[in-house]
Amino acid sequence: MAPTPAAPAEARPLDDALITSLVEDAVLAPSMHNAQPWLFHYDPESRTFRIRVDPARELPSADPERRALHISCAAAVLNLRVAAAHAGWQPVTRLLPDPDDPDLLAEVALVARRPESYDELTELYPALHRRHTSRAPFDAERVEASLLDVLGRAALLEGARLAFPDAFHRRTILELSGEALAREQEDPAHRAEIAHWTGEAPEGGKRDDGIPRYAFGPRARGGGAPVRDFAPGVPSAQSAAAADPGVTDRGGGTAPDPDFVRESAVFEESPQLALLGTVRDHPADWLRAGQAMERVLLEATLDGLATSVASQALEWSDLRWAVRDPASAMGHVHMVIRLGYGPRGPDTRRRPVRDVLTVGPSTAGPGE
Repeated sequence: MAPTPAAPAEARPLDDALITSLVEDAVLAPSMHNAQPWLFHYDPESRTFRIRVDPARELPSADPERRALHISCAAAVLNLRVAAAHAGWQPVTRLLPDPDDPDLLAEVALVARRPESYDELTELYPALHRRHTSRAPFDAERVEASLLDVLGRAALLEGARLAFPDAFHRRTILELSGEALAREQEDPAHRAEIAHWTGEAPEGGKRDDGIPRYAFGPRARGGGAPVRDFAPGVPSAQSAAAADPGVTDRGGGTAPDPDFVRESAVFEESPQLALLGTVRDHPADWLRAGQAMERVLLEATLDGLATSVASQALEWSDLRWAVRDPASAMGHVHMVIRLGYGPRGPDTRRRPVRDVLTVGPSTAGPGE
């Protein structure tokens, strides 16, 4: 008996292992305070992923307009597109597909790709698991202009722009970041929100979100990099040892004891910064900016750069406006990216796929 012919690629369903793998890759995206504010629903009939807001993971103090939430979820959308392209599918993306459902941020349909076709997103796949936020000092070596052009192109491909501020504008951005940190420390709601999303789980517990202590990075004792300090009141190992010669570093912040101390380091005096923005400032623009941000970060990782993102000055409306370069056509800045040559940041925890993914008819999706 002749073998049954294989179904054409257009009709072939995705198996459970591939669906899970695609979401595992998607959730490697960065998010403010590593809150991971996304939910995925996969509809096998239409072979479509729907990406929604997880309302339990909003940050009302730092992100009242949900700008960062959109950017974070959009970064996960970009990762999903990269993973799908790597698996041989063509991802077709729609942003805000339902005007009556603003929490449904995007749909990504997987379409069969012709064997001879090529999607350059595939080239970014090796960076998915290598990209990590680095809160360590970077070297003084400057990133060459040709590489900055490559990063600028990556942003343009996603509908955003990347601008590289001059020395004067960099000083302004650093001052605004310092002002934002001071405001943050004076505001109890901000402090409580950061405390909720950082550090270790209570004794005997387990966390799969937030910023763990080992990812805080060293405490700055010089330099001007706009790296958010998640524990400004925690002494460095050097200052603790100076106060008490018997005190030493207790594991770089991974130990769950109240005597946690950190190393200190001198950061770069003139950090290399990039401003990522769009002409307009609507939710669809935030989603484009989030995909552009992740594409830039993945491209930078492939090219051997370390990166971190700095959003603290952008969390205050008056400071956000001052961050933009008045000489640029960029209307609204959505992210400050720090680039350079330095150590890769550590892995941070991620929510398991079973907590963020549902599968079935579209009416069964979370929140639908």
